[in-house]
Amino acid sequence: MQVINLQTQNSILNKFIAEIRDVSVQHDKMRFRRNIERIGEIIGYELSKELHYKEEAITTPLGTTNVNLPQQDIVICSILRAGLPLHNGLLNYFDDAENTFISAYRHHITETEFEVKVEYLASPSLEGKTLILADPMLATGSSFVNVLNALKAMGTPKKIHLVSVIGAQPGIDYVNEHFPDSSKLWIATVDDQLNEKGYIVPGLGDAGDLCFGSKLQH
Repeated sequence: MQVINLQTQNSILNKFIAEIRDVSVQHDKMRFRRNIERIGEIIGYELSKELHYKEEAITTPLGTTNVNLPQQDIVICSILRAGLPLHNGLLNYFDDAENTFISAYRHHITETEFEVKVEYLASPSLEGKTLILADPMLATGSSFVNVLNALKAMGTPKKIHLVSVIGAQPGIDYVNEHFPDSSKLWIATVDDQLNEKGYIVPGLGDAGDLCFGSKLQH
């Protein structure tokens, strides 16, 4: 699996990453969601360079011109609930894509031990299509792997792109072991480690709670 870490080069992306990490800015949920969405737009733009293009003739009011246009059938799959703003950012650029929604959450067995459960899936066929699998937080990597297993019943994609805002290196290594070698991970920034509870350090906290408010654990 190829990993494309967008923060290896300086860009306006740095500002959005700084704001979603900053505890003095995080309290503004609307700004947090919008920054996640904007990061999705930036990643979508970079990812679009990897698609297959075909020249097509376009009629203008004054004549015709040729434009290279993407040809893939794209399906964007977001992991609920934290993935929704990231999904919207990708959909802003791939506005004719099909959409898949799937739930994946941590079911805590003890304070430090948990399993990732998948309980909801709504998806078109993925057979032969380009799958963009989006989750803002790549911590342990279990959510991506469990979702991949759940999606197998929907067909085999031609290509898989994973999109994440922030990840930990151990989680990236875990995902690399379970996804096809041809897969690509597009990520805005990478931290080195996880804490004993499986959270990214220094990270940014719980993206779902920061987007939509705290939740009851069950």
